[in-house]
Amino acid sequence: LAVEDPDEIEKQILALKEENDRLQARLSVVKSKASEEPVPAAAPEGTKKIKDLNHPKIHDQGQEGTSTPAATAATSASGPDKATDLSRADILFRKWQHKEPPKVSSDPLAVVFVTSEVAPWSKTGGLGDVAGALPQALAQRGHRTMVIAPRYQTGKNDELYDAATATGHRIEVWLFGETVSVELYSLYQDGVDYVFVDHPAYRRPGNPYGDENGAYGDNLFRFVLLSLVACEIPLQMELGGYTYGDKCVFVANDWHASLVCVYVAAKYRPHGVYNNARTILAIHNLAHHGTAESSEFPDLGLPNEWYGALEWVFPEHMRQHELDKGEAINPLKGAIVSCDRLLTVSQGYAYEITTPEGGFLLEGLLGSRAHVLNGITNGVDLDEWNPATDKHIPAHYWPGHMDGKAECKKALQKELGLREDPNVPLIGFIGRLDYQKGPDLIQESLDGIMYNDVQLIMLGSGDPAIEEWMGWAEATYSDKFRGWRGFSVPVAHRITAGCDILLMPSRFEPCGLNQLYAM
Repeated sequence: LAVEDPDEIEKQILALKEENDRLQARLSVVKSKASEEPVPAAAPEGTKKIKDLNHPKIHDQGQEGTSTPAATAATSASGPDKATDLSRADILFRKWQHKEPPKVSSDPLAVVFVTSEVAPWSKTGGLGDVAGALPQALAQRGHRTMVIAPRYQTGKNDELYDAATATGHRIEVWLFGETVSVELYSLYQDGVDYVFVDHPAYRRPGNPYGDENGAYGDNLFRFVLLSLVACEIPLQMELGGYTYGDKCVFVANDWHASLVCVYVAAKYRPHGVYNNARTILAIHNLAHHGTAESSEFPDLGLPNEWYGALEWVFPEHMRQHELDKGEAINPLKGAIVSCDRLLTVSQGYAYEITTPEGGFLLEGLLGSRAHVLNGITNGVDLDEWNPATDKHIPAHYWPGHMDGKAECKKALQKELGLREDPNVPLIGFIGRLDYQKGPDLIQESLDGIMYNDVQLIMLGSGDPAIEEWMGWAEATYSDKFRGWRGFSVPVAHRITAGCDILLMPSRFEPCGLNQLYAM
């Protein structure tokens, strides 16, 4: 303490405090293990007492014959210093793995999620992840939870739906001038009732919204059908022996399910049904409204007086020709007008959509409903996105034991045929190939990026032109670039775990799930 510099003295004090904390933690572990250790028989006189570093108590086996990852990481350790590292790794692993048990609600609700995609059955982005994880989290808190989504049959991953059984229950609704009948499939899993709506409109190659030729021309029909059927399911379909009934909370996700809010307000409540229900419009991406020709309004089966709720007029610069009046219907606008609550996937986005920059011409309407608008940041499924236990990555790591990340990088380079070099920065991009996510910005700057000694991996699907460009880039920079066209959950996990840098050139991010996964 003879050093005169106050900053240096403060650094020494902090160092001493850290050393004290480390020793206290080690002492507590040693004491707890000593209390569990049986008293050994007295050794013969003159025998040296040697600490057995291979003793299961030292390695803290979780189950008989099975070590915890922390213990496995240090199994090869020897000597007093290594034993200290083992204790520290074990403490850090337990701290990383610790999760508070969910609080069970004293007033459980019946919650019905209506969504165009739900992981793992269907997924193009964050919506599928949220629809797959959030209902399970609510079920753990005691709420009765249902998810309603289309039963897509695209020729890819169709087997994922095999666990859902046909209920034999059919629902008929009047839409587009005819009676439309759908069959329902159900599955009870992780405390959640999953109901899949089956109709020929959901059986075609491509993704949930389109194929290589662009968006499907009948998307309005496909998702209006989903919305109206979703309103009937809680009333008609018994799950677990009884229906959800009309006292429930609908969570309608994006424009595809937005007409749930309109139907509840316009078709059911005037007849005394769903008076005790509430509707929430969850906006994951305001850029997509689901607009259609105004002449299609009668096909929706809504009362004529509700046309004004969906009425939409495009500004002149967005019209196709001089005689185009810009008249259309906008399902998302109708939901904003009629829902009981508005939610976005982050508080920042809740503000952003009320501005001209982020409102996509709806900022004025959203501002007028600011009293029911809020943002809740999307959560992360810590069982799926945990580098200490992730089943998709070749090596595990956690704070305090990061060696596994280098192994993940090496394995990823090997898997994709890139040069295995730990010193080369490995850059990754995961996302939809559309304007919002900014892959065109990578396209414009690729030559400059490849000029440096780096490697770049892109994973995604979407714009056919960008997908084709990814193939060209891989052929041109075969030693530095890899483009995975399509989407693969295991590969997304391995890219997140193995890359040094994650590139996210998005023009706007309502929440940023990949950013949360990375953290």
